[in-house]
Amino acid sequence: MFKKPLLILLFALIVLTPSSIYANHFLKPIEKNLKTTQDVITYDEIRDEAIFNCPWAKKIDKEKEKIVATLIEIEKKYNLPNELRGMLLAAACHESGYEAAAQGDFRKKRAMAIGLFQMWPWWEKAYKINRRDVTPAANAYMKHVRKMYFKVSNQCKIKNNTKRWLAAWATAIRAPKKGGRCNERPLFYRVLKKWHSNIRKSSSYERNKKSGC
Repeated sequence: MFKKPLLILLFALIVLTPSSIYANHFLKPIEKNLKTTQDVITYDEIRDEAIFNCPWAKKIDKEKEKIVATLIEIEKKYNLPNELRGMLLAAACHESGYEAAAQGDFRKKRAMAIGLFQMWPWWEKAYKINRRDVTPAANAYMKHVRKMYFKVSNQCKIKNNTKRWLAAWATAIRAPKKGGRCNERPLFYRVLKKWHSNIRKSSSYERNKKSGC
């Protein structure tokens, strides 16, 4: 008389095995989370790239590490798109190798470009800064890019937020141009893309290693 209930119980145990339960209720959400987070670039990852993969930095010492940390905190305030995280560091890397007193663009033996971002004298007049002072210079740089962001929004009619920031970045650091610089990109963007590529490759490798692939 107990055979039928026992058969039903046995069937239920076979169908609802732990592997089946986990597959239905746990694996899919985890896979989904990996898919949505794998392309997010963190500032910890950007910091490592900025310190270890800046070709123009002769030697990374404690002072330069401090500069990198300062630039990250300043950039965070501007809520950049994920694709452009690290733009301020890429600019400083390419322009000066994180040298706050760097000089360039000499005219009659006088340096016209000074500081982390190789700013010309007009920056001091427009933003009331000392170009050699890291924090004011970095804040002025980001303020100017953001100012150009609103300008290109009207001028270029770009809907994509990342492309709008890129156009603003190119506009901010170059001389005014008739018709604007809607489709231009700063040279530093190559550095930033390389960093992001390195991070994604490393993240992919670590995920594959953990999963046994």
